[in-house]
Amino acid sequence: MSNSIDNFYKNQSVIYKYVLYILSIALIVYFFPKGGKFKYEFQKGKPWQYESLNSPLDFSIKKTPEEVEKERAELEAKKVPYYTADGDIAQEVIASFEEAFYESEKFQFLNDREKQNLSEKGLLILQGLYEYGIVPSQISETGLKLVKQNKALELTNSQVPTVAEAENKIAIETAAVPTNEHQQALSDLLRSVIKPNVSYDKELTENALADELSKISLTRGEVREGELVITTGEVVEGDKLKKLNSLKSEYESELWSGNNSYFILFGYTVLVALVLMMLFLFLKNYRPEIFADNNKVTFIFTNVLLMVFVTTLVVKTNENYLYVVPLCILPLILKNFFDARLGLFVHVLTILLLGFVVPNSFEYIFLQIIAGIITILTVSELYKRANLFISVGQITLIYIVGYFAFHIIHEGNLNNIEWITFGIFLLNGMITLFAQPLIYLYEKIFGLVSDVSLLELSDTNSKLLKELSDKAPGTFHHSLQVANLAEAAANQIGANAMLVRVGALYHDIGKMENPTYFTENQITNINPHDDIPPKESAKIIIDHVIKGIEIARKNNIPDRVIDFLRTHHGTSVVYYFYKKQEELGGEVNKEDFAYPGPPPFSKETAILMMADAVEAASKSLKSPNSQIIDDFVERIVKSQMDAEQFLNADITLKEIEAVKKVLKQKLINIYHLRVEYPK
Repeated sequence: MSNSIDNFYKNQSVIYKYVLYILSIALIVYFFPKGGKFKYEFQKGKPWQYESLNSPLDFSIKKTPEEVEKERAELEAKKVPYYTADGDIAQEVIASFEEAFYESEKFQFLNDREKQNLSEKGLLILQGLYEYGIVPSQISETGLKLVKQNKALELTNSQVPTVAEAENKIAIETAAVPTNEHQQALSDLLRSVIKPNVSYDKELTENALADELSKISLTRGEVREGELVITTGEVVEGDKLKKLNSLKSEYESELWSGNNSYFILFGYTVLVALVLMMLFLFLKNYRPEIFADNNKVTFIFTNVLLMVFVTTLVVKTNENYLYVVPLCILPLILKNFFDARLGLFVHVLTILLLGFVVPNSFEYIFLQIIAGIITILTVSELYKRANLFISVGQITLIYIVGYFAFHIIHEGNLNNIEWITFGIFLLNGMITLFAQPLIYLYEKIFGLVSDVSLLELSDTNSKLLKELSDKAPGTFHHSLQVANLAEAAANQIGANAMLVRVGALYHDIGKMENPTYFTENQITNINPHDDIPPKESAKIIIDHVIKGIEIARKNNIPDRVIDFLRTHHGTSVVYYFYKKQEELGGEVNKEDFAYPGPPPFSKETAILMMADAVEAASKSLKSPNSQIIDDFVERIVKSQMDAEQFLNADITLKEIEAVKKVLKQKLINIYHLRVEYPK
């Protein structure tokens, strides 16, 4: 039982990776849109490269979204507004007229017959005006439908007058009255009582339009099973393109039915598993230090899952905004935390995953890979704010140029170009600028360190470096010199110069505990090592590594920087005290005088080891010249190589030679050596 528990704890890192692998596969497949995949790839304007295609099923030819939208626009332009007439208002007007007529003093001198004739004349005029009704103001449309007594009558504007038009009609109609005085009186009375009784019915109009729009057919014609759709070599355009798009849509919808859905899910699972397996194999074979760190592996997979989730969400919601997703944030962030090769590899694998679900997959994959390459090639030194803006501008330009080229290929001209797409690319670039706060967020969540954080750590006015300067000024000065040497060497071979510089500044902070035991801090001729045994002296010297790590952890120094503290002496021996112990006689255990290690495991840590040893030992040079410095650097680095300190570091012999050349030149500059001219 205990053996099983021990094995579990020993293998928990591997078990975690298996769980992460399976969980990632499940999530990605879950994110994918549900549906089959048409087995033919085709593009507008390109020849059909497969065998002649006969329809495997009956399907309707779907109209394009543009055609449907055009029909909708035509219906909306031709819509006839609905108006309703209020019969009660007409009755009120007539009643008001009769009451006002018989009460008016202007008609009191008429006999009964004349009154009746004049009253009937007024009523006839009103009945004519209210046959369909009166509207308050001019109707902009050429016609309308008037709902009266539950019937919809199609009328022209002239049949339904406005108040002003009704008053004109009254003036014309009353002109037939014999007496001018009575004409004006009747006209004034009629105009005073008329009211509009016809009003616009918005709800009825919209319902009628919606009913018409719902009748729009989304298809145009049908293709029967076995009917020829397209032949080999035919250009995919016009009706052929419509048929292929309709067949693709119908085929994929029918494919995702019954037991087929389980087979499709299985297929997706296998493909996603292969892609993620490639990522694991890459990390294991080429980035073993990252593969061994579950935190970093989780960080990489989290970013891949995030990009897949956001992209598939956009595809499901509105695929027109697909390029809003800032996919180039992925290589940008990974390069910032790791390296360019890993960033590009993960970016390409993520695009391959998304190629299963995005429309126009070839175009999408091409544009995203090119944009990713540009990201890797242009983004550097993110702690310089201008660099990110310049890189994002170049990425956006690549998207725009690429889309422009694809449009010309597909359309053969600049017609129908969708200018809104350029706006989408600009929005993509603006969102990509969010990489800076995202990097900060990742640093806090995953405990990683970026160049921006390294820049902050390189400030010599920081609390820890000020403390080092106060307690061990000699060590502080030594660290500055090592930082300058290491940074120059890193720039020469393309290593992370900022990381090396920060590592050099902090590599000896453990000497703050016992500063006087280190020669650079001894300001008198008194050496405390003279009063203690060599073995104890060696332990004090060696312990500065362990104490430095403890101090760094207390001050929340990132692990990437602490690696320099652990490795800057590797597993080398404190040779001076080792030889001194040998001179005293007796058996000497070499391990008691060796640093705990580990030896350097990266270019940056290897550079620091060389720069540290060269700078420290250079203080012993009495009368240095070019030849002495050359031999001195060669001897120091050779001794480190003989001690196998660089076996685990990914640094080549050519790069070591380049580092030595930089160190020699820098030492010559430090000692102000000049070429001796012949007399």
